[in-house]
Amino acid sequence: MNLSAKTVVLIAIGAALYGIGGLPMFGIPVFANTTLKPAMAVLALFGVLFGPFVGFMVGFIGHWVTDLFAGWGVWITWVLGSGIVGLLIGLYPKITKERIEKGLFSKWDFTLFVLLAFIGNVVGYGCSAFLDAVLYAEPFTKVLAQLTIIAAGNTLLIAIVGHFILTSVAKRKQQSYNLKEAD
Repeated sequence: MNLSAKTVVLIAIGAALYGIGGLPMFGIPVFANTTLKPAMAVLALFGVLFGPFVGFMVGFIGHWVTDLFAGWGVWITWVLGSGIVGLLIGLYPKITKERIEKGLFSKWDFTLFVLLAFIGNVVGYGCSAFLDAVLYAEPFTKVLAQLTIIAAGNTLLIAIVGHFILTSVAKRKQQSYNLKEAD
């Protein structure tokens, strides 16, 4: 795989923002090492704007950074979960035929965005919860509670912040898209 310099820079910036923004000091602790973090909006934004590969890498590397700096060790199961969340939300431009690049962001587009955020959180962190139960013998009820809280909380957070950001991005793209060369 040959990555462009732009892609590498996007991943580095996104992972740094997600990683630092995911630290406990910026989040809301909710349950047993489970924190709602505004950085999830960063992950969603990078996935939507730059696709599934960038979304996966931002989630994977960014969560790794969070775990390293938070001091509780790297939980590879949850690192993988964040990567999967970014990957699934990153399918948005392909599904919408890159409508946001044309400056379009309808109610249907927003609904699809929220649906992908929910599916991404359930699948991504569902894998994390399952792997924690199998590999680390974490109690199933604990990981199920973590999954439920995180999937609902992250989806709500991504929906609220994402609506404002994506509406702004669409407006900006619309202005650029409608520019015509002078005669």
